[in-house]
Amino acid sequence: MADIKLAVIGCGNTNRSDDGVGPRIIALLRTLDLPSNTKLFDGGTDGMGVMYQAKGASHLIIVDARAPEAEPGAIYEVPGEILEAQPPQSLNLHDFRWDHALYAGKKIYGDAFPKFVKVFLIEAKKTDLGLDLTPEVEAAARKVVDQIALLADAGIAGSWA
Repeated sequence: MADIKLAVIGCGNTNRSDDGVGPRIIALLRTLDLPSNTKLFDGGTDGMGVMYQAKGASHLIIVDARAPEAEPGAIYEVPGEILEAQPPQSLNLHDFRWDHALYAGKKIYGDAFPKFVKVFLIEAKKTDLGLDLTPEVEAAARKVVDQIALLADAGIAGSWA
């Protein structure tokens, strides 16, 4: 994995409408001609998988839905260190989320874990059972795809200040 510069991980449950926006973004990115040092991963709801897939990359982008609270389709871009959280003391891996993976990955893998992390959160409209994104969230997903493609094509030079 030493040749992987950018890992992009889409998180979410594709059976819960807008919560599936992360995997949808990965599917859209797979249709593009991204640089070969870009790795795409559908993380689903596997927080532990995020940690494993990010190892070895210098840059990481995580995409997920945000619980419906404000404007559906709103896009929030947040530095990863703001969202990383220490995992709870639990033997239940269902409690281990991607924000815990950011924390644990740095502790376990040290310099082999991405130094530069961005998180794109897209405000969900609904998270009821269903396979389709709402139009607002689908439109936001396409905007985030464009932003990620630009970052990948730019070669992710330096840091994300």
